[in-house]
Order: sequence, then structure tokens, then C-alpha cells
Amino acid sequence: MAFPKPVRALALVSALLFFYLVFQIFSSSPSIQKPKGVTDDPTRDPNLDPTGEPEGPLWRADDYAPDNPNSPRINATLLSLVRNSELGGMIQSMRDLERTWNSRFNYPWTFFNDEPFTEEFKKRTQAETKAKCFYETIPNDHWAVPSWINNDLFQESADILKEQDVQYSNLMSYHQMCRWNSGMFYKHPALAHTRYYWRVEPKVHFFCDVDYDVFRYMEDNNKTYGFTINLYDSPQSIPTLWPETMKFLAAHPEYIHGNNAMNWLKDSARRPEHNEKANGYSTCHFWSNFEIADMEFWRSQAYEDYFNHLDRAGGFFYERWGDAPVHSIALGLFEDASKIHWFRDIGYQHIPYFNCPNSPKCKGCVTGRFTDGEAFLQKEDCRPNWFKYVGMG
Repeated sequence: MAFPKPVRALALVSALLFFYLVFQIFSSSPSIQKPKGVTDDPTRDPNLDPTGEPEGPLWRADDYAPDNPNSPRINATLLSLVRNSELGGMIQSMRDLERTWNSRFNYPWTFFNDEPFTEEFKKRTQAETKAKCFYETIPNDHWAVPSWINNDLFQESADILKEQDVQYSNLMSYHQMCRWNSGMFYKHPALAHTRYYWRVEPKVHFFCDVDYDVFRYMEDNNKTYGFTINLYDSPQSIPTLWPETMKFLAAHPEYIHGNNAMNWLKDSARRPEHNEKANGYSTCHFWSNFEIADMEFWRSQAYEDYFNHLDRAGGFFYERWGDAPVHSIALGLFEDASKIHWFRDIGYQHIPYFNCPNSPKCKGCVTGRFTDGEAFLQKEDCRPNWFKYVGMG
């Protein structure tokens, strides 16, 4: 059936407008100037150089007693999504972070689980800290598989991803976890009046004494997000994440920040095969098992609209979209890149990767070591791209 000329004309104008918006996003989006801290040799690990504390005034551990109602502590928490069965690994992580930092500042711990915590879990974790501990169950409507996800299609997709060696692709609970970490955790009623969080997972290590209040540092310096490790993702796990992002940006070009990190997100020079398989995305992301962040960013209209778009697209289940690339793309597009901070002075390990500074405050890790795994893992480091396009601030 032939359409009337006015209808055909309107369709043509709509198509041209869509391609014009996409063109504008990539051609006229302001690129950031070479910022302070950008190195001429981004491949050299700056952790080999002596590492001190961040610049500027820092809050020291005075009057931070856990029972002091007038302490300098701000509205922040240490946050963990953890199962009862992971108690041993959680205690290991708590001991490291309490020894290196929180025993001085006594910020509360907030634990989340999709089922109630056992009394043993509560008793043993509270015994590791003088700070208050809170134990929260995730509401079913935050954790359940959305009604628009087709289970048969999920199973078929999981089988395909498994054939491509995408880890955890056949575990529904892993997909649920990624979705919750991406767009649900900060909506929990227990965090309604909390602004900053430090994410801590079981079986991680902290190596360096940190003698200042990191949450105060974030607030005083207007930082939105802090990371330690910056990696490439598996492109097979996210083939449509970037195309869906482009659809969203075509509809909402107003959300793109003028001082964005688009070049970091689009780079194709260092790992061209990743960019190709991910359909235009470098796959670079902040490894979000460590993140110190301001939840006001996740609560923003831009991020809420972006998450809802991705959620409806189904990629948290039909592919394996993780919270790390989702968080990282949103930050790279919608936030001022100068508000993203590399905590180079916080020694950290989540197997198999490290952030190990050259500092007398660190012990237990090898200065400048990125991984103690197989040699091929060295190429997974995307920090050089971050240093190249954004800097080390």
C-alpha cells in the first residue's frame, strides 16, 4: 500500500533529524582540553612514582569516635552486597579496610542481601568494627526479573553467551545483581538519607594506611566518583550497549556534559578489536567492585532516564551488561570528567588486579604491579587511556 506524500515526507524528515542528531553528538560535542595531570607517556605506570595524599585540606581522625554525635563524619556509608555464605570473605575485606582506614573514622557499614542475614553473619561482622552495622534485605521488586523479560529468550541468549566464554552468563542471579548494582541499590529505603558510599566486596584486599576522611575529600573537592582500577570489558558481553546508548543520546543530547570523557569511551587505537565487537565502544570502564561515589549522580534525571532506557532494552538479561560499563558510560557522558578521581594512594586488590602505590604507607603488594595473573592480563589495563584523555586528577 502506498503512503500519501505528506506521510512519506514526514518519515523522511524524521529519519534525517535522527541522523543529524547522531552526527552532532560525535562531530560537535566539545572535546576536553588537555587537563592537569595528563602525561606525555600514558603507558608508563604512575604508581612507580612516589605517591602522596591528594592536594588540598584533608580531614584527619580527630573526634571521629563511633559514639560522638557531633563528629565530622558526613552522610556516608561503607556498602556491601553479600550473601550469608560469603561471611568469611566479607570478614577478610572488613579487617583490611578497618585496619587501613575505618578504625580511625568509624563510618557505618550497610550490608545488603536478597534474603535475610543470619544471626551469625550479624554477630561476626559487627565484631570486626566499632562502627554501627546495618543489615538490609532487598525488596523483591528491586531484585525480581522485570515482567518484560522473556525467559525462553533469556535461556537462548545465555547459551549463546556461554559458547562465547562470557562468564556467569547462564546465572540468572548474576544478571539480577548487575541490574541491581546499576540502577536499584541507591533506591533502597535504607539509603534514602545517605549521599556517599564506598563499595566493598568480599575477598578484596587493602594495603595502604589512609589517614584522611575520603568522604570529606569527595565532598570538599566536589568529586562525584572515585576509582582505583580501570579495565577493558569483554565485548562479547555488551554488543548492543553502545548502540542503545546512541539511541538514548539521539533522544537526549542535552544530557551530554561539555567536559565529557567521550574520547575515552570511543577510543579504538589501543584495542581496535574491542571497539569493533562492541560496535563503537572501547569497553573501558571503572572496575566498580571498588567505587567511592556520590549517589546524587545516580539519582539525577539524566541517569534515571538512561537506566530506564537500558532496562527496557533488556540487555541486563539478554546480554550481560554489568554495572561497571553502565556506570562508566554514564559518568563519561553526563558528568564533568574533572569530578572523577583516581584514588592512586589507596592500595587495592580484587583478584587478579591491583592498584599498588609507591608509598611507605603501603605493605603487602608490589609497587606498580597491575596483575599477578597470566601475562596476557596486562593488556586489560585501560588506565593509560584515562590518563591520555582525562588525566590523573
